[in-house]
Amino acid sequence: MTTLTERAGRPSRAALLADTATVRGRTRPYLVGTAVATPPRVAQDDLWEFFRDHFAANPLAEKVWASSGIVSRHYAVDPRREPSTEWTTGERMRRYLTEALPLGRQAVTDALASAGIAPADLGLFAVASSTGHVTPGLDIRLSHELGMPANLRRVIIGHMGCHAAVPGLGTVAEYVAVHGRPALLLCVELASLHAQPKSPTLHAGSPTRDDLEQIVAHSLFADGAAAVVVAPSGRTFPAGGTANLEVLDVTALTDGSVSDHMGLLVTDHGFRMRLSPQVPEVLERHVTDLVTSLLSAHGHTLDDVDGWAIHPGGARILRVIADRLQLSEEAAAPSYDILREYGNCASPTVLMVLQRLLRTREIRPGKVVVALGFGPGLTLFAALLKAH
Repeated sequence: MTTLTERAGRPSRAALLADTATVRGRTRPYLVGTAVATPPRVAQDDLWEFFRDHFAANPLAEKVWASSGIVSRHYAVDPRREPSTEWTTGERMRRYLTEALPLGRQAVTDALASAGIAPADLGLFAVASSTGHVTPGLDIRLSHELGMPANLRRVIIGHMGCHAAVPGLGTVAEYVAVHGRPALLLCVELASLHAQPKSPTLHAGSPTRDDLEQIVAHSLFADGAAAVVVAPSGRTFPAGGTANLEVLDVTALTDGSVSDHMGLLVTDHGFRMRLSPQVPEVLERHVTDLVTSLLSAHGHTLDDVDGWAIHPGGARILRVIADRLQLSEEAAAPSYDILREYGNCASPTVLMVLQRLLRTREIRPGKVVVALGFGPGLTLFAALLKAH
């Protein structure tokens, strides 16, 4: 994977999917299966009944909650029923394994079934997660349990937050292009594990920047898992699948001048989210250049895009991206739908949007799909998929 660096004070971009004549001449990587798995559903209004007291009935908190664009989320750990806000980081990591294994197992099993591919056929298994750490990891535990090959290649993608699915897709697609064997990407996140203790400064009536960031984070983030299978051209796939979509390229753009705008701080009480209110403005500044550069590198323009899978980092982020790219309400609808029904599940979310898009829209041959993810760095990632 190419590392994106800051050069001469300006953000640079780099294509991640191998595109040399030698590699691209071997095989084409196609998206052939998708799946989503979630823990129990919780209504956003019901969660507010808990967090109203947690945030000292701060008027700003209620305003943020009301403007989130979320109707429901999914929580593996419900703070109304367990004292999770006071757990130590060790307690949260032990619970991560308990909750992540069945979610990951379901997503992987369903994705393979939708692709008509057996676990033993896989050559690479990649797992992306930023909300839990355990060794041996989900890659080893699930590969053993599900009967993946003993010589399977495994990759853990950590610390990349909300955008991890897009470089993850690039990683599995590159493997398929080079080795001609199927690969699977699993994204699992459990934000509910990291509900933070009550803030003494907020309860004292003087909210800090950190307090305000916690209000936003607690109003948005949720739990879930998503998996995608990528396989080489030339295979026979189940009817009605997604086998007509080739993964063409993945690219990135990082603005290192605002690297403190988004991140996770490891504390004695779990991972504490950093989320600056300036994030939408940064994305607005860069997203058009990122997308148009990716499209033009493959001879396409914005008019060739038949589907958009935009990571719903929040309602404000979606509005800014849709306005900047001049997207219709219909074009942005899959992202808004996932935000409303699932909230922001971090890395799995853009794959949830992609699955919704492919199930509800017909992508015409010759047209393309653009998937966008945003995360720490501050980094924008984009994937280009083409219908055949």
